[in-house]
Amino acid sequence: METQWLHHLLSFYLSITIAISQYILSLLPNIPFFPSFLMTPLESLLSLYFCFCGLSSSTVDLDDRTTMHFWITNHRRFDKPNLVLIHGYGGNSMWQFSRQVGPLSSRFNLYVPDLLFFGKSYTKDTDRTDEFQARCVCEGLKRLGVERFSMYAISYGGFVGYRMAEIYEEMVEKVVMVSSGIGCTEEQKREELKKIGRNPLDLLLPEKAEDLRLLVNLSIYKFDLFKWVVPDFLLRQFAHHVMCKDYKKEKQELVEHLLYKRMDFDLPILNQETLLIWGDKDNVFPLYMAYQLQGHLGPKSKLEIIKDTGHAANIESPHSVNELITSFVLTPSN
Repeated sequence: METQWLHHLLSFYLSITIAISQYILSLLPNIPFFPSFLMTPLESLLSLYFCFCGLSSSTVDLDDRTTMHFWITNHRRFDKPNLVLIHGYGGNSMWQFSRQVGPLSSRFNLYVPDLLFFGKSYTKDTDRTDEFQARCVCEGLKRLGVERFSMYAISYGGFVGYRMAEIYEEMVEKVVMVSSGIGCTEEQKREELKKIGRNPLDLLLPEKAEDLRLLVNLSIYKFDLFKWVVPDFLLRQFAHHVMCKDYKKEKQELVEHLLYKRMDFDLPILNQETLLIWGDKDNVFPLYMAYQLQGHLGPKSKLEIIKDTGHAANIESPHSVNELITSFVLTPSN
């Protein structure tokens, strides 16, 4: 009992430290050594937290062209199910799952990949499809000795996760998808893009302060990260060094593939039990897309809606998301 209490205390301390560090970063003045002087310690702090949660960094060469990076459980226990976390577009797995790995690592053997061109994963291949991403993740998991797993994927990661469940059906047990607009029609896509009123590439790879502000406002409902005045020059530098510095061209090609490819009118129905989690205030993939996807998947799927939550449910409502994932995956299949 004392050991468990100490674990929760240290986990809480590290989470708060990370949050405070990120906030301080947003208020620091513009200095020439911004990326190397500040981002490296923050990345190190996140790495320390992942290690404290029982994970270690592992790099897998799939061939001489493609390398996948994973955070993997140090001690795989056979009384715990395997859970793979697939991040969305924007940052690597550490930034997106810092609120998840602590609680989930106590119940699951975690495997957390960086998708291609995020973090330490990359390829010389020119294929930018979600199918290629899916194959790289699953082939990497095979190299790590993971034969069966359930999966939790968010936003862009949901497109990748859907293909994983389709192509590697024998590996994927249960599927959890959060805020992922899979199966929307061409007309729906045009209408949602029209509402934004901007080129999505400008928001997802922002170079201007107003683009980054708009991206945050679209993703977050409960609170405004920039309600305190943050200078535009600092936002520009943050956007450049954190979101656009590495593999910008390749990240742009990933977005273009999703934006301009024809919708899959023969979207397969997954055979796995699937849980959809959605914020009722999602302005990126509105709630009607959740009902639409649930209707497509049929009786093996269910939808959980989190109130007063936007697109970034993993950030706004992490406790609810973690509880829903844990309950769904650990409940025996019908």
